[in-house]
Amino acid sequence: MGRELRKEVDVAAPVGEVWRAWTTSEGVVAFFAPEARIEPRVGGAYELYFMTDAPAGSRGSEGCTVLAIEPERRLAVSWNFPPSIPAIRDERTRVEIELEPVPGAGTRVRMLQTEWREGEDWDLGYAYFDRAWGLVMARLERRFELGPIDWSDPWVPDGA
Repeated sequence: MGRELRKEVDVAAPVGEVWRAWTTSEGVVAFFAPEARIEPRVGGAYELYFMTDAPAGSRGSEGCTVLAIEPERRLAVSWNFPPSIPAIRDERTRVEIELEPVPGAGTRVRMLQTEWREGEDWDLGYAYFDRAWGLVMARLERRFELGPIDWSDPWVPDGA
C-alpha cells in the first residue's frame, strides 16, 4: 500500500463554503497561501504561491494540476516538493481532499497525500509535509472561526 500522510479537521462551515475555500483562488488565499492560481477542472492549474517574491519556479506549487474533482465532495491534485529539497523539487505526490458534512459541526475535511517513494530526500519531504499540512488544516479551521489569514503577519498555532 505504501506510505501515506493523513490529516483531518472539523470546520465550522457548510460544505459549500469549505469547497470554495479549496477550489477558488480567493478561497485558497484566505487560509493556504498569499497568492494562487486555481482552475477547478481536471487538468487545470492548482498553483499556490507561498514565496511570492521568489524567482519563477520557486514560489510554491507551480506546475501542479487538478487530477480529479467531484464537486463539494473530493478534490485530487498533484503536489510538488519545496525548493528546500531540490533533488526532488520536480517530483509529484498526490493530495486528496475529501469533504463530509458533520451534523452540528459543519464539515469534516480529510487530507490524504500518497505516491511517496523511498529515499532520504523523500523522507525529508514526508517530514516537511507532516508539519506543513498540520499548519494548513489549523489555518483552515481558524479561517472559518476568525476570518482570513493576514499574510503580512500569518498566524501560526502554538507549538507549530
